[in-house]
Amino acid sequence: MKKFAKALLGAALSVSMLAGCGGSTGGNTDGGSTTTTTTTTTATSTTTDDGGSAPAAAAGQKVGVSMPTKDLQRWNQDGANMESELKAAGYEVELQYAANDVPTQLSQVENMINNGCSVVVIAAIEGSSLGEALDMAKASGVPVIAYDRLLMNSDAVSYYATFDNYKVGTVQGTYVKEALDLDNAAGPFNIEFTAGDPGGNNAGYFFNGAYDVLKPYIESGKLDVV
Repeated sequence: MKKFAKALLGAALSVSMLAGCGGSTGGNTDGGSTTTTTTTTTATSTTTDDGGSAPAAAAGQKVGVSMPTKDLQRWNQDGANMESELKAAGYEVELQYAANDVPTQLSQVENMINNGCSVVVIAAIEGSSLGEALDMAKASGVPVIAYDRLLMNSDAVSYYATFDNYKVGTVQGTYVKEALDLDNAAGPFNIEFTAGDPGGNNAGYFFNGAYDVLKPYIESGKLDVV
């Protein structure tokens, strides 16, 4: 089972790479799907007796994939890409979108476990709101992969596949720096920070990355925080 979960983790990371490097026409800033990453990750595989390559423990295994919503293009892309990658590797896939409703996602994940999924991959709507489903997964021996958003306040998470979220923040900060030409412009410029949901694990990383880029200009008075 551990080898199987690692194979799934490789597939999830491959989708992270596709989301980070693929073009996106949406205006999403959540999770970094429009940010280029140089990390290359491939799915784990095993070698067959005849020297060929086969997906690790894929035969007969069912994977549950829980995405938060269809309202943002990046989640549609990530869900479709993950489903495609996993099916190509020989897995059966149960893909669900939760319409940004926590009780719906909780119910969907519980149903995935009841329906015989051997692993569940979860991009959570709220990282600390799926405790009942995570407890159920742990009791059932079902590994959980947290995708992009860390599942918090639980010891049931086996793996976490994500972007370099601090780097996403530095890209955001660099955009502000370049758009305002802070190295050359006289200023001062007013700036207001909104740091996102305090319950979201990624929000702090985004904020810290952006703030570290802009901090010298705040300290020099070129940026005035309002």
